[in-house]
Amino acid sequence: LPHTYLKVDALPTFFSLSPSPPHQLPLLHVMAQFNVAAPEGLGKLNKHLTLQSYMNGYTLSADDFTQFAAFAAEPAEKFPNVLRWYRHIASFSAEEKAAAAAGSSSSSSSAAPAAAEEKKAAAADDDDFDLFGDDDNDEHEAEIERRAQEQLAKKAASGKTVIAKSAIVFEVKPLGTETDLAELERLVRGITMEGLNWGEGRLEDICYGVKKLVISCLIVDDLVSSDILEEKIYEFEDHVQSVDVQSFSKAS
Repeated sequence: LPHTYLKVDALPTFFSLSPSPPHQLPLLHVMAQFNVAAPEGLGKLNKHLTLQSYMNGYTLSADDFTQFAAFAAEPAEKFPNVLRWYRHIASFSAEEKAAAAAGSSSSSSSAAPAAAEEKKAAAADDDDFDLFGDDDNDEHEAEIERRAQEQLAKKAASGKTVIAKSAIVFEVKPLGTETDLAELERLVRGITMEGLNWGEGRLEDICYGVKKLVISCLIVDDLVSSDILEEKIYEFEDHVQSVDVQSFSKAS
């Protein structure tokens, strides 16, 4: 079947047209473009980053730095996903940015048959793994961890500097129904240390009108751990009943 060319305003970086077997149309590669100078464009980018860490999903690429360069200043807090992503990309050194750009360029220019076969195998593997499916949680998290470790191993083999980072989402339950959750979030965000960046925070219902704080963060593994953060949150004993890790995944 011939390739289809689409003009798009802002779509996820990769999407596919996948009719029922046995027919399969080619994968279309579309780089998302967002006009971050306008609130509408920031809103679209915020939605784009709701379910992924980077522009292209869960792997850092040159597209992240290209989009980052379009910003004249740090985005407003009303775009929490964009703000989290912006601060994360801003934390990379010039060497890391150059390495990501070089990696994307070399991978896109390769046209060897062996590389093509590897991409086909990877695509088949992706078909078997649904990132947001209903599989067992342990298997789901193990697969994400496996893929993240593969990316880290490839970077290490190439001689590039690897800074391991993780994305964590905490659930913080208040001490009682009268606990000020806004103050609780303020206290949690007041925890600062090298290698720690707080992200989106929101309130979720527990039961009978009682809510809990769900807050995300990005950490440098060599500098910060989830255990240290839990201990520090527990220090707010007048506000906190319990702290749990809702999700933990490798971010680089």
